[in-house]
Amino acid sequence: MQSQNPDRRARLGDVAEIMLDYVEQKTTYQAKTTANVRTSTYTDPDQWKAEMELVFRRVPLMLAFTAEMPNPGDYKAMEAVGMPILVSRDKTGKVRAFLNVCSHRGAPVAELGHGNCARFTCKYHAWTFGQDGRLIGISESGTFGDVDKAGLALRELPCEERGGMIFGCLTPNAPMDLDKYFRGFLEDFEAVGFDKWTYLGSRVIEGANWKIAFDGYLEGYHFASLHPDTIQPRTPSNRTFYEGFGPSIRIGFPQHRIGEVLKNLPREEWGDQENNGYDFVRILFPNVSAFLAPEITQVAQLFPGPTPDKNRTVLHYLRRDPIRDEADREAVEASINFFRDVTYQEDYVIGMEIQKGLESGAHDHLTFGRNERGNQYFHEWLNWYLSDDHTLPEPKM
Repeated sequence: MQSQNPDRRARLGDVAEIMLDYVEQKTTYQAKTTANVRTSTYTDPDQWKAEMELVFRRVPLMLAFTAEMPNPGDYKAMEAVGMPILVSRDKTGKVRAFLNVCSHRGAPVAELGHGNCARFTCKYHAWTFGQDGRLIGISESGTFGDVDKAGLALRELPCEERGGMIFGCLTPNAPMDLDKYFRGFLEDFEAVGFDKWTYLGSRVIEGANWKIAFDGYLEGYHFASLHPDTIQPRTPSNRTFYEGFGPSIRIGFPQHRIGEVLKNLPREEWGDQENNGYDFVRILFPNVSAFLAPEITQVAQLFPGPTPDKNRTVLHYLRRDPIRDEADREAVEASINFFRDVTYQEDYVIGMEIQKGLESGAHDHLTFGRNERGNQYFHEWLNWYLSDDHTLPEPKM
């Protein structure tokens, strides 16, 4: 781990002390009260459409990692909530995001996936665009007629690279202020040098309504019952600490061995022990859950749709060190598949069962306990954005 800001180190040490107490006292973070959420939140097509418009097309979304496209000329073409997106790093190293839509007849200018090129050429009529999105070539231009090339550039999206991640807003010309939005949270990723990590690959899984899936990342109350052989041996169930950074959350999970680790170290070193006695899951509102670990990191990127009862989740994998050799690569692939299978079989399968249960109309609302403050907080922020009245007070952790 890189050297830390002393204030951050002290804060993590304080959090470690709180989590140690949770394990010893068999308790957890407690909200002031329980909270109800309407079951229609997960089934109503009108709410789902509002989420697309008022949340996913307005807030900064994590689109890619620095490690996915580290070199000049690298690009990533992807789909996000039904929109074709192209993220490109130009020859100076600057990252830009565009709608992956040719200005001639609307075809994509890059195939889905990753690549490296000096220009993008539409396969329909071979119009060519630069890394900066400018229209630089029209095939057989002498027969086409006069056009304003400057006005036919790819439609650019707000885009900024921070903390080893590339963020964009899916609405052209929309304001995007990452410091205001994340409120210091990106320092966590900067502190571990996330921009220098190695991208290992991804897997795609599909599940229920995106909020059903996301709810599972926000609490540890289910570890003993749902993950008795995978997570519970490392992490005790229902021992969780929450911190809010605007709508995003840092969730602390103590390990069973937290007392053994911390009590053998000076108190001032407790803030340096992430993944050694305790772990964090970092939630980037509205759709990213990141568990950073030195062996292998899994970052879940959830996209709603294509219908209200479904989500598409891209599980990304990274680590600090590059692949050493073929044996290492095989071991990494095995680890990736293991984490993918656990996430799908133990979390997403029950999520699809929950979807059926909610659609049955058996209950009018779900109840989140005082020990499930992360879920409460997420839904409070979601409702704040859906109100479209940002003069209302923001939710507080």
